[in-house]
Amino acid sequence: MEQRAEMLAELAELVLAVDRPHPVRVAIDGCSAAGKTTLADELAQVLRDRTEREVIRAEIDYFKRAVELRTAYPVDSPEGYYLDTWDNEAIRDRLLIPLGPDGDRRYTTAIMDPSAQTALDTSLAVAADDAVLLADGAFLQRPELDAYWDLRVYVDITFDEVLRRGIVRDQAWMSSPEAAEHRYRTKYIPGERLYVDQIQPQTRAQLVLNNQDPANPKLTVRA
Repeated sequence: MEQRAEMLAELAELVLAVDRPHPVRVAIDGCSAAGKTTLADELAQVLRDRTEREVIRAEIDYFKRAVELRTAYPVDSPEGYYLDTWDNEAIRDRLLIPLGPDGDRRYTTAIMDPSAQTALDTSLAVAADDAVLLADGAFLQRPELDAYWDLRVYVDITFDEVLRRGIVRDQAWMSSPEAAEHRYRTKYIPGERLYVDQIQPQTRAQLVLNNQDPANPKLTVRA
């Protein structure tokens, strides 16, 4: 894992080099099972080892829209997954804007449990002016959110690998490998293809991490 450790060290230095008069808001974007959460957790630990600055972790899956409110598209459709699953207004107004240039630094990192069945009554936290936010999730470079990130990291794997990892990871809660494969082929991957085709996140992010082989990741600095 030496190459991964070197990548994390380089990535940490790039994050710490971003200079803002407010908390630095880092998007860790990518498709399902790309390794976004693992990367964000690892990077958070490296940053905490290297700096005394506050490191805030947010998983955007805790900002899903309640299932009963997803009425614009069929819930199991690619469009429903891509366009109607996450509460982008809450992500913006309750997490990103408070940490931005004119924000009051009072933020929350969760409004719903990841199954989107139960609203969470989370208290507000107050961030230090030089804090670093690491937020991982899907579709983070959508137009509703893109202007509010200070650094964008896109975790890139092939859709074949999304399918393979997704079946391995999600078969337990989806009841069987076949059920997981069906969900990925009919909902998740088509929805993520819409995002990749429309937004082209891998060309817009400042940093692109090829995570096809997690032990030997390749980091590309685009800007």
